[in-house]
Amino acid sequence: MNNLVIMPTEKRTLNLGEYAEEATIIVEETATPSITFLEANTDSITLEELANKCVVPTWANLESTISHQDFISCVHEAASSFYAGEKVSFPEIRVSHIVRGRIPSALGKKANELLECEKTQFYQRLAFAFTVPTIFETIRGQKLELCIGGVRNYSDLNLYRSSKGLEKFSVFIGWRMKICSNQILTGEGVRFNMEVTNINELYRNVLELLNSFNAAKEIHLMQALSDTYLSETQFAQVVGRMRMYQALSPTRQKAIPRLLITDSQINSVCRDYYTNEVFGVKDNAISLFDFHNLLTQSNKNSYIDSYLQRGVNATEVSVGLNNVLQGLDNKYSWFLG
Repeated sequence: MNNLVIMPTEKRTLNLGEYAEEATIIVEETATPSITFLEANTDSITLEELANKCVVPTWANLESTISHQDFISCVHEAASSFYAGEKVSFPEIRVSHIVRGRIPSALGKKANELLECEKTQFYQRLAFAFTVPTIFETIRGQKLELCIGGVRNYSDLNLYRSSKGLEKFSVFIGWRMKICSNQILTGEGVRFNMEVTNINELYRNVLELLNSFNAAKEIHLMQALSDTYLSETQFAQVVGRMRMYQALSPTRQKAIPRLLITDSQINSVCRDYYTNEVFGVKDNAISLFDFHNLLTQSNKNSYIDSYLQRGVNATEVSVGLNNVLQGLDNKYSWFLG
């Protein structure tokens, strides 16, 4: 812990009445990273493309929803304010489930006759993340940077209701592996489905999450995982039970801690166990820190709407196994046989 670099070290007095509508991203755009935090089933997009090429869905009474770009700018501005004086990177944005349409004057045209100006589109699902690279720690020789982001899914809303309703946003803060963009998430660092009516409420909720996050506690947790190892036999036992979990009856599943990792992701973990040069097996054993990274690496293949839940679950599983091996509790003992 001698190289722990965590700021701010004191809770700040927050001005939750600031006008978040005026929030703008002032950090200059940097080069797009070669490794993304979410890979499969998504496309990359820029903030400018969201603002200039996508329409903003409305409620049935034509009141506008909070746009994707305003969501991103709000979280980024809140983080820049809370971590004043730190370097904040430009957001990396992933989208999926495009919804295409056309303007009313083009209703009678064939699809191949449409002009670009007659087409409309928006994305149902959005995920974004950015780092605070000046706040970092090193574990087992690997650099971790503070990371903040959010997820939004328009399908969570009933846009057909006659009046404006609550909008839902999920926001997270945690640590990201510099080498591979694996995201470390815990239940304390994720606020699922924040319900707000306007951007001011969202801004205040984000500040409250940042203020409550204990960065040092998360690092201590990862360091504890780095000190505990699974033998090859234990690893085989764990992944075997993870595969068996899906076949259990609902009654049996309720008696065991939840597992959200899919079979295809478990297969990816098994392959990486042997092939991943950084987090794979070494001397017939693997640390739970490396095992956790194999889980979060496989989570990059999740859909946007399940990414955060599975990221948190990867930490729950890793910490649960650590507790069993350290004799702290036996909640996850089934996975170790």
